[in-house]
Parts: sequence; structure tokens; C-alpha cells
Amino acid sequence: MRIKLVISLFLLNSFRFIESDDTTNRGLSWYESLPAVAMDYKVHIDAGKEDCFYQYVASGATFYVSMQVIRGGDGMAGFAVKHPSGQIVHPYQWQANSDYTDGQSTGGYYSVCIDNQFSRFAGKLVNLYITVVKYDDWERFTKEIEDLNLNMQNFTQVVQTVETNLNVMSQYQANSRAREARDYALIRDNNSYVGTWSIVQIFVIVVTTTVQVYFVRKLFDIKSSGYSRSRI
Repeated sequence: MRIKLVISLFLLNSFRFIESDDTTNRGLSWYESLPAVAMDYKVHIDAGKEDCFYQYVASGATFYVSMQVIRGGDGMAGFAVKHPSGQIVHPYQWQANSDYTDGQSTGGYYSVCIDNQFSRFAGKLVNLYITVVKYDDWERFTKEIEDLNLNMQNFTQVVQTVETNLNVMSQYQANSRAREARDYALIRDNNSYVGTWSIVQIFVIVVTTTVQVYFVRKLFDIKSSGYSRSRI
């Protein structure tokens, strides 16, 4: 088989629900244990040839495969699917496109075969699309996402509550600073008032005392006359 175009693998989920021991024992690739896997192949089938592909499907998963001839010859090819038990669940049909779905797989490797033996000269380019979905794991994954979203909502509510409390605290601190500034200004005004009037009162007391001393001294001041008489 010659694969002329690059095989593209699309994973519907980046979360790895992998049981490492079980996966290793079965020899599975890591992506085969994901809740959902989608694979898109473009393969070239030579004239007169048949190619088969094998896909592991877990027990209880939904398996879907579709085939569509893109170009080459009459635009049709044979398509068949074989169950892991060996039973052909989708017999060969010469068609341009075909698909098969197993909604409740028993598990194992499915065989998907594309037959171009009826075309003796023209090769075919075929698009092969395969999906494996484990709905139980997918529902569990969805539940985890919902729980995560709920946790994020709770976290957002907590952050909003903290932000509200911080705003209230900021307002209280601003009011406290305003009251502190007012009280400080009042204290400075009172200090200035008391200091000024204390100086004025001291000045008045000093002046009053000076004047009183002056007049008291004047009362005891005896003026001397031009003559003096001595007593014997």
C-alpha cells in the first residue's frame, strides 16, 4: 500500500483518560484510550489491489467509519468492515461512498478494507474517516468540565466578595484619614490659639506688673528740699 498524502489525526479531546498499566498491557497507543478519537485518512489504492486498516475499539464504545472515493477511474471502490470476532458486518459493495456504525461495540480490532480489484488500470484516492467515542467517559469528562466551571464560578464569587470587602476597607481607611487630618488641623489651630493668647497674657502681666511696681515705688519716693534740719 502506498499512502500518497499525509495521514491527519484529529483528537476531539486533549485530556488523557489513560490507565497506563492497562494500556501498556494491551499494547495500545495513548490516543486509543481517549474518550473520543477522530481519524481522517487519505490513502491511494493501486489498481487491482486491496488494502485493510485496523482500528482498536474499547468495549461499549461507538465505532463509526465512512469511505468516499475522491478521484480515480469510475469514482467507486469496494468497502467492507469485519468485526473483531471475524464476522463481516458490512459486506463488500462497489460504491462511491459508504459507511458503517456499531453503536455498542464488544471491543477489539475492527478491520476496514478498501477493494480496488475491479479497476485494472486506474488507482483510487480514497478518504477514510474513523471515529471511536466512549460516551461514558465523555459524560464523565463533561461532568468534570461542569464541576470545573462551577468551581470557577465559586472562585469568581469569592474574588468578587474579597474585592467588595477591600473596597469597603479602602473607603473606611479614607474616612479615617480624613478624620485624622481634620483632628490634626483642629489640634494645630487650638495649639496656635492657646500659644498666641498665652503670649498676650504674659505680655499683659509683665506690663501690668511693671506699671504697678513703678507706681508703688513712686509712692515711697521722697523728694529732697533745699534745706535740712537736724535734730538734736
